[in-house]
Amino acid sequence: MAVSVFDLFRVGIGPSSSHTVGPMRAAADFAARLLAAGGLEGVRGLRVELFGSLAATGRGHGTFPAVLAGLEGIDPERVLPAELDAALARIEETGRVRVCAELCDAPREVEFGIPDIVLRPLTILPTHPNGMRFAALDAAGEPLAEETYFSVGGGFILREGNEAAEVDRIESAVAEQPYPFATGGELLAHTRSSGLSIAGVMLANEAALLPEDEIRDRLEHLWRVMEACKDSALERTGVLPGGLEVRRRAPEWHRRMRERDPDRDPQFWQEWINLVALAVNEENASGGRVVTAPTNGAAGIIPAVLFYATHYAPGAASWSAAEKRAVIADFFLAAAAVGVICKEQASISGAEVGCQGEVGSASSMAAAGLTQVLGGTPEQVENAAEIAMEHNLGLTCDPIGGLVQIPCIERNAIAASKAVNAAKMALMGDGSHWVSLDQVVATMRETGRDMHSKYKETAMGGLAVNVVEC
Repeated sequence: MAVSVFDLFRVGIGPSSSHTVGPMRAAADFAARLLAAGGLEGVRGLRVELFGSLAATGRGHGTFPAVLAGLEGIDPERVLPAELDAALARIEETGRVRVCAELCDAPREVEFGIPDIVLRPLTILPTHPNGMRFAALDAAGEPLAEETYFSVGGGFILREGNEAAEVDRIESAVAEQPYPFATGGELLAHTRSSGLSIAGVMLANEAALLPEDEIRDRLEHLWRVMEACKDSALERTGVLPGGLEVRRRAPEWHRRMRERDPDRDPQFWQEWINLVALAVNEENASGGRVVTAPTNGAAGIIPAVLFYATHYAPGAASWSAAEKRAVIADFFLAAAAVGVICKEQASISGAEVGCQGEVGSASSMAAAGLTQVLGGTPEQVENAAEIAMEHNLGLTCDPIGGLVQIPCIERNAIAASKAVNAAKMALMGDGSHWVSLDQVVATMRETGRDMHSKYKETAMGGLAVNVVEC
């Protein structure tokens, strides 16, 4: 469960939050536990098993190198892409992993590489389709320590046997909040009783955990990382890695848009948010530094819609730095409130509910954030989130070649436009509507449950098998 805006928005490494960031965090957690238990001395080998979707699409999602990096203790939130590339090049060249190299002065070096990872794509562990098991072995090949983890979407991980402690941690955090909620109905009830906006309710809950100035600083940092991600993509040319030879479009589109619209005429808003979404997701596909929002596969939607908010909202051109900072914070806070509901009541994992849980959730969150900063009432914010989610229902996760490229990159641009349109539709109404956000999120969950597994991030159905890789 997510209880904070900083659970849903985290800096990470592409191309996938569930298949890159999550496995890296899980491997790093295993290494840290091994170190804390004093178990490095006897370690002579490693065993890593990947199950279900991680095994089926891990090659295209960067899972295998992510596991190796995690075993060295590398943190996806802090490592820079160039540093990660250097570490992975060393591992590939030597065929050896330095266990806990980032965590201690005396790491244990063992022979281990990508070919040693055991893949079990047809075995689904009970808790979640994204399962992984780590073991440290002694000289006789017997396990000194063994842990099973699940990457449950958005970079979140769950360690088997730690479920009760995780529930206690979340309940403790929620107990500190003045306005705890898990549904849209509860959220709206808080706004009515307190007189706060949806962003205000979320801020009050965050302030129970962190000082308000720190919250705003951290939110601004997330925005700056998103901007840097976009800017980095605009400087890259050629094709994306992975073998599909997908051409990078963002630099050329940017050049053409600067010529066509040097003064940011509002009639070109859609072209600009298409560009921002594509740029962010091209950077993600390249293994760049992105903000998980709420997943990497959907990382371009919220930056694109936030770009719309900061460039096309009434009066945006004359905002002071403080006013812009406040808008950015309100956008993130309202978006996160919807993200909490999506994660609590359904899922943000493509391997669990298909792309409706990733792109659908991000589009819903972005619509809420935009409606908030455009002056919408809490009911209009909830309505916008519902509209965006409703029109992403049934979206499958079927990436060609297991790569977060086709249809993922364009899908982010389309979903960003849907979010803007959902906000505009909600603002034209008075907030009343037939279908509630809670009902549409429940429908997303049920649709995901009924969806055939081949359409849930396995590369075994849909476009992944109907388009021949050349």
